[in-house]
Amino acid sequence: MKYGEEILSKFDVEKDLEIWPNEYKRDYLIKMTLPEFASLCPRSGYPDFATIYIEYTPKDYVVELKAIKLYINSFRDRHISHENAANEIYEVLERKLQPKYLKLTADYNPRGNVHTVVEIDSSKL
Repeated sequence: MKYGEEILSKFDVEKDLEIWPNEYKRDYLIKMTLPEFASLCPRSGYPDFATIYIEYTPKDYVVELKAIKLYINSFRDRHISHENAANEIYEVLERKLQPKYLKLTADYNPRGNVHTVVEIDSSKL
């Protein structure tokens, strides 16, 4: 197993998703684009690919960028639906960061003539 594969196979979101104190108390928006999301369809095992967009206004914490990259990449060999992956990522960030605002969009590449976009927005919940 190569070092990157080993890191991803052992990634534990509870201990490895590093968060840092937010040093600024003003409101500001952080936007991240993660264009290489991959997971496996829980039914067929075929690969699914997506771009994950995350926007949040931090409160007390921000997520470390390498840690979010590793977390997103850790889905690569998991059998998980589009909806479940988006909701899991959202819930982890919501729980760990407790941001003032959080929006996650999972824009999946078309497969089988279906294009799926899952959006979760704290301002609409």
